[in-house]
Amino acid sequence: QVQLVESGGGSVQAGGSLRLSCAASGRTFSNYAMGWFRQAPGKEREFVACISTHGDVTWYAESVKGRFDISRDNAKNTLYLQMNSLTPEDTAVYYCAGNKQVLSRLLKAYDQWGQGTQVTVSS
Repeated sequence: QVQLVESGGGSVQAGGSLRLSCAASGRTFSNYAMGWFRQAPGKEREFVACISTHGDVTWYAESVKGRFDISRDNAKNTLYLQMNSLTPEDTAVYYCAGNKQVLSRLLKAYDQWGQGTQVTVSS
């Protein structure tokens, strides 16, 4: 039911910042726990961060903890990922995903996916 569209990707120098957005259609966005995942060339898609329906609980992958911040604005049907202190290892296609069941770090828990946005970090 919910359609997700990522934006905000681009190219940045190491140490820089980017803010990704995920716009959701419909009126049921607040019923979904949301997550960000990423996939680098030659690697499997991996968990980055997730957030509960009301934004009360957030989880982060160890590789991004302290650098990335996930947030949501349910009034705007939008999910965000603020990325700071970026490194070349953060280069990947970033996907947002929705999970109406439970907050989870597992890809299989999410049944609504965006098309992804490219993030490239140069040395």
